[in-house]
Amino acid sequence: MGYRVGVDIGGSFTDFAVLDEHTNQIHTLKVLSRPDQPGSEILTGLTQLQQRDGIDPQQIDYFTHGTTVGINAVIQRRGVKLALFSTEGFCDVLELARLKIPHIHDLFSRRPAPLISRDRVFAIKERTDRHGNVLTEVDRQSVLDAINAAREAGCQGIVVALLHSYRNRHNEAAVKAIINQHAPDLLTSCSADIWPIIREYERTITATINAYVQPMVIHYLESFERALKEKGVRPPPRITKSNGGVMGVEQAKSECVQMVLSGTASGVIGASFLASACGFDKILSLDIGGTSADVAVIVDGQVAQGNGEIIGDFPIYIPSVAVTSVGQGGGSLAWIDNQGVLQMGPDSAGSLPGPVCFQRGGTQPTATDAFAACGMIGHGDLGYNAVQVDVAAARAAWQPLADSLGISVEETAETAIELAISSMYGDTSGLLSRFGLDPREFWFLAFGGAGPMMGCFLARELNMKGVIVPPTPGVLSALGGLVADIRNDFIRTLYSDLDASLADRLATEAEALSQRARDWLSSQHGAHMPFTLHYSADMRYRGQSFEIEVALEPQWLAQANVTALHDAFDRQHQQLFGHFDADAPVQIINLRLVIASPTPKPMLNQLAAADAPVEVAQQVSAWIDGAAHQVDVVLRATLRAGHQLIGPVIVAQDDCTTCVPPNMKVDVDSFGNLLITPVEAN
Repeated sequence: MGYRVGVDIGGSFTDFAVLDEHTNQIHTLKVLSRPDQPGSEILTGLTQLQQRDGIDPQQIDYFTHGTTVGINAVIQRRGVKLALFSTEGFCDVLELARLKIPHIHDLFSRRPAPLISRDRVFAIKERTDRHGNVLTEVDRQSVLDAINAAREAGCQGIVVALLHSYRNRHNEAAVKAIINQHAPDLLTSCSADIWPIIREYERTITATINAYVQPMVIHYLESFERALKEKGVRPPPRITKSNGGVMGVEQAKSECVQMVLSGTASGVIGASFLASACGFDKILSLDIGGTSADVAVIVDGQVAQGNGEIIGDFPIYIPSVAVTSVGQGGGSLAWIDNQGVLQMGPDSAGSLPGPVCFQRGGTQPTATDAFAACGMIGHGDLGYNAVQVDVAAARAAWQPLADSLGISVEETAETAIELAISSMYGDTSGLLSRFGLDPREFWFLAFGGAGPMMGCFLARELNMKGVIVPPTPGVLSALGGLVADIRNDFIRTLYSDLDASLADRLATEAEALSQRARDWLSSQHGAHMPFTLHYSADMRYRGQSFEIEVALEPQWLAQANVTALHDAFDRQHQQLFGHFDADAPVQIINLRLVIASPTPKPMLNQLAAADAPVEVAQQVSAWIDGAAHQVDVVLRATLRAGHQLIGPVIVAQDDCTTCVPPNMKVDVDSFGNLLITPVEAN
């Protein structure tokens, strides 16, 4: 028995969670991320774990890893310059999108500029019909002309997205072959290889995001692999996926979009594991790192899944945890716009140079600097002593903005915090509305380096039930990667009426998907691993524009029981929309399959009961809710089950700081969680 390691590399910190399989003890660590030297943070962390806890890298028998490199690149628009090769006559697909504006109630809302501007979209002469029949083979010269134009435009990669390629990828493959022959230096992503779904925009934007982040993801993963080999880690690493599972590195390099939500999904899976183990049935996970705040829905331990999740300004149409990502985090930069109005984000200071108060070269104030200037953090080292918070430097960084606005440093910093909370409020409200949820029934499970720092302020605005801060919130995403199951998704577009004509091939299509899934599991992870198969279908009444996903029983497919499928769709439609039509004809658009293989899960330790009052480490002055308060600072390590704190209070620990505003109280449960709830008015 050895060690199982989960690592989450964020924009500011790299988190480690190590399970000793012999003792069931979990070791945790945070080190600063090094985007300038990817992989070096792995070496640093493994060295410190060996020196501090005696964990020999050669005894590691499982290594999984989540990263935010993809999502951060999309949010901050720092991907590579791309060209799009599209079917002649269909070159406006990214600009047209779905003709929606992001915020329908905002008179000034504008659709975002596409990741590939129209001058870098080039027409390819070819045609495939809606049944997959090739009507016109690829015109070689049109591809060569497009390659030359892409080079002249300075493009570093090419996306190939042709009409109806989800039915037949023949023409896309022909275009890619020509590119590989004449421009092998240009990375090429074909939409049918990335995610072969019906609808041109959905397929094209997913392939575009894949290509947009691919070069940096490949560079990152190769550096990561070298670091592990240098340290003597023997098992091949696994990468957490957007759907909450894990995959091999080679798959991650070619299907980068599958790991765009890698770090985000790791956190959600970690939150789901803890919620189930501790008995919380309705949770919103709140993961706030250096660059973004990510919120997901967890009910009865099950993570809500979705398609078309919004990443920055764009949707991705792959199976993923249903998460809302907002470009607000602890490292989000403050700035004043041309109208003299204070703004926050979406640009982030990351780990280099990082917040000003971290003393690593940062000069522009961030959300973390706002909390430092207000006196809510800086009462101990952070990140397992990786950084020392310089409150004076944070205040000095806010002074020019305060002078420009004509208010005090504290007022400026608190305004910045309110702006960040306001952005999170808007997107979180949208997520709750999408699932028809009442926030008063839900807890926030706050984690990440800034989740406990900001969680209470967001929870009270949303009128949440309360906030749960787990024992090691700063490294929960790393724990999520450690407990994530091996998982992959498969899809087949049928686009067929649900009738006798489909019954003839329904079982065949389901078995073909099943065989693909089993072959994938065998090739990636071994032939003898236990697994489960979960079927679903995207279905609609004939004439509807969009479909809903319906869970299916395997025997319905094996027996071609179209009546059972119709009834299942009616039930789902009734649940979602309050009505159904049993006599209306139904269509199946896509048949889906998820294969999952479980991984070992650790047991949670119980916290000893309190036998003495809470120890106050010190008392400080902090600016909260527009006024100065005398606030107790309590060390997390001294708390025991049954302890209670009354806000305002600051709870300091190695991996983060929990800020509890006035009129909220803290109860410590038997697992060591901080349960923060509003104080009931007399």
